[in-house]
Amino acid sequence: MTFDLAVPFPQQPADVFAWLADLRNRPLWQSSLRAVRVAGAPPYGVGTRWVDVTWPGPCPLLEVTAFDPGVRWAERGHWHGVLVDLALDFRPDHSGTEVRARMTLRADGVWRPVGWALDRLGPAAARDDLRRAARAMPVSLR
Repeated sequence: MTFDLAVPFPQQPADVFAWLADLRNRPLWQSSLRAVRVAGAPPYGVGTRWVDVTWPGPCPLLEVTAFDPGVRWAERGHWHGVLVDLALDFRPDHSGTEVRARMTLRADGVWRPVGWALDRLGPAAARDDLRRAARAMPVSLR
C-alpha cells in the first residue's frame, strides 16, 4: 500500500521541518503515540533510531533515512512483519509550506491482516496527524 497526501502549514519550510523533525514533539501531534524513546538531542539526522511507544501496544523501531533541513525528511519503521516508509517533502507556497507525505506499507506472512487494517486506516490517520501538527505547531519558532 502506498498513499500520498498534502497538508498546508502557515509557517516557513525550515521552521516546519525543524518542528516535525524534533522527535520530542511527536506525541503532541501523532495520535497513536504516548512517548518516544530516543537517545540524544536534536537535530536527529540520518541514522538516528528511536522507539515509538503507542497506546495500542506495538513499539516499532524507527530510523531516519533522509534529513535535508527544510526540504525532506524520511524514516523507516518496522515491527515484526510490518515495514513502513514515510517521506515528508516541504514545499514553500503562497501561505507558508505544503507538507507532502508519501507512505508505503508492507506486511508479510501472518502480519498481512495488520497491513490490510493499516491500509484502510493509514491515509486518514496520517492526514489527521499532520493537520494536528499544523494546529499544534507554534506560529514562530524564533
